[in-house]
Amino acid sequence: MRYVAVGDSFTEGMGDELADGSVRGWADLVAAGLAAEETGPVRYANLAIRGRLLDPIVNGQLEAALSLSPAPSLITFNGGGNDMMRPGTDMTRLVGLLERAIRRCVDAGVRMVVLSGADPSARLPFGGVVRRRGEILTAATAELAARYGVQLVDVFHDAEIRGAAYWSADRLHLNAAGHQRVAGLVLTALGHARTAHVVDPGPGDGRRVFAEARYYREHVLPWLGRRVRGRSSGDNRTGKYLDWTPIGTS
Repeated sequence: MRYVAVGDSFTEGMGDELADGSVRGWADLVAAGLAAEETGPVRYANLAIRGRLLDPIVNGQLEAALSLSPAPSLITFNGGGNDMMRPGTDMTRLVGLLERAIRRCVDAGVRMVVLSGADPSARLPFGGVVRRRGEILTAATAELAARYGVQLVDVFHDAEIRGAAYWSADRLHLNAAGHQRVAGLVLTALGHARTAHVVDPGPGDGRRVFAEARYYREHVLPWLGRRVRGRSSGDNRTGKYLDWTPIGTS
């Protein structure tokens, strides 16, 4: 088993930070889950980079993933979340890029699992736009997956993960519990049955004026600032596992 993950912060693992400051995330958990149950060695690469738009994921990361030697036997693919938060997003172009990615994997004979990202819209200041675009992209993804015979894990419509208990303080990235739930969904889709990770929702998501002001100051304004300057949180970053990394054997 040679598993490579491509995508943006969702696949890199932002929100699931470890004690040393590194990020883990659902793709790392999937690799560990595969290693625990596969009969042979598992090698893993993760080329995902936070902030990446769909074009560089398809034309950069995916091409690098397919060029790994030996060739991958499994690719998980996600992207488009950052595009959906940009004004004037061309959804038709995103769907075209997604189809290109799927066709590349099908033509290469590599098993592909496409994920629709979790829906963060309930608590975002621009959530309505994100929800509408997410619905369009997820529907198109489902149609393409069916047409080309690739697997879809539809996290966008997972009602459980929309709860506040699965999200980080920035309301945009999943926390450790959210990443655990996604990993379970992916492993189950791959035939390694998992009990869906569920957490206690805790107290209601009541919002106070000061808490909202802090949220905008610490998360929304810095994001807007990067957009104005044409910067990305992923500038000068690379994927965390650029070549095959042994995960272990069962």
